[in-house]
Amino acid sequence: MTSKRINAVEKLDLELLTSQLEELIALCERLQDENDRLRARQSQMEAQQARLLESNEFSRNKIETMISRLKVMEAEL
Repeated sequence: MTSKRINAVEKLDLELLTSQLEELIALCERLQDENDRLRARQSQMEAQQARLLESNEFSRNKIETMISRLKVMEAEL
């Protein structure tokens, strides 16, 4: 091969490598964005779960109180 031909091959290889690197960087950025969105969604869901557990506990306590009152009323009859 001549020197010009070797340089042309090297240039094509470098251009291909540069293109692949740019694609990889774009993929990493997309994955980072997706990861950020998923982490935010997870945080929202964890907060929602905590609120639901708190509401469930409140309702359970309220029902237990009502049952206790009904038992007292029944015993008074």
